[in-house]
Amino acid sequence: MIKQSSHISGFNTASPKAKMNIARIIAWGSYDWASAAFSIIVTTFIFATYFTKQVAANEIIGTYQWANASAIAGILVAISGPIFGAIADHSGNLKRWLFIFTYLCILFTALLWFVYPHSSVLYALTCVVIATTCLEIGLIFYNSFLPHISPPDYIGRISGWAWGMGYIGGIVSLSIVLFVFIKPTPIWLDTSTDQQVRICALLTAAWFGLFSLPIFIFVPDKPSTGLPLLQATKKGLKDLYSTLRSLPKQTNLLLYLIAHLIYTDGLNTLFAFGGIYAAGTFGMNLSEVILFGITMNISAGIGAIGLAWVDDWIGSKPTILISLIFLTILCIPLLIVKSATHFWIFALTLCLFVGPVQAASRSLMARIIPIKKSTEMFGLYAFSGRITSFIGPWLLGWTTFVFNSQRFGMGTIVLFFLFGGILMCFVKEKPSVTMDHANPNVL
Repeated sequence: MIKQSSHISGFNTASPKAKMNIARIIAWGSYDWASAAFSIIVTTFIFATYFTKQVAANEIIGTYQWANASAIAGILVAISGPIFGAIADHSGNLKRWLFIFTYLCILFTALLWFVYPHSSVLYALTCVVIATTCLEIGLIFYNSFLPHISPPDYIGRISGWAWGMGYIGGIVSLSIVLFVFIKPTPIWLDTSTDQQVRICALLTAAWFGLFSLPIFIFVPDKPSTGLPLLQATKKGLKDLYSTLRSLPKQTNLLLYLIAHLIYTDGLNTLFAFGGIYAAGTFGMNLSEVILFGITMNISAGIGAIGLAWVDDWIGSKPTILISLIFLTILCIPLLIVKSATHFWIFALTLCLFVGPVQAASRSLMARIIPIKKSTEMFGLYAFSGRITSFIGPWLLGWTTFVFNSQRFGMGTIVLFFLFGGILMCFVKEKPSVTMDHANPNVL
């Protein structure tokens, strides 16, 4: 058994075989449950559909505008994510950074209540860009806790279980929207101004605020280094610069980040436009889109939880590759079928492989990075997931606009899965037992 030092970057460490602290793992995973409401209600199904159908001039222009907003948010995350991660590794207090960006996201999500139909286009897109950016940066700090709360042999399962918690949280929050606000609509909500839809922003903000609390209460923080913020910023930027310069020499890590960059661009685009595609191409109304979102999350949750053990059994890389193969194959009939029934069947089958590729991507990163620089490295992970994230939405929006067809636009997603999977074939996965991981009981 490999011995570990007693103190690493502010975290106490011990044997990776030590018993897991289940309470901390659940508290950590609850953040996935909390943040899922934003992803599913605002980004994917409710607000995205509302914007393209009720706020924008028409669905084609709305899709194009929403794509541009997603691209802007991606660029902001790509630029700022690694910087904040590097600074946090030198300043400590990860939960302080997580708290700031979490509640900025909550604030601008709540402000979406003031987005009225057939107006407020710029206001709506501004709030969405800021909220999305803050959420993604917050996830950098959240993900960086993973190698500290999990023994190496359980990283895949814990990452998958947390993703599963997120999908379940999405199911519950979306069900509340459907059965409390949409169907039937309470008499105290003014449907002439779509209050039954706009109130979903307030629900999302409250949900995120409430269920994000466990991580701040029960998961130990990385202690402060005592460095003033300015000094920590200087050291963080210096280290980040050194890391970026050395990346060409770290071939395996660089190759993984590029592969992750490509297929994640496809995933992000699929999430952002899944509800829009269902509504525009198959004529689903809002209630049907919400029901579609609920069943999609059930399927994805089953995949994330049910296949989490596969990650620790055969490895993160094979799990990612298998998932990408099925995502590529199943995307094709979704672009061809005319029947809504067939669309449902293929879409729900596809979702079984969405959770595993996301969870395995996070666990693979946790396995191949130095734990002393976990936040900086997850900043690069976010960077690789966002630096070209404007390309997917932009290419989808441009293709949709040029061909006047959402089917053509959605077809671009297949290319990202295909090329990302090809690059993943050349990534080497290091055995987890060689990694310098922390003991979850004495964090």
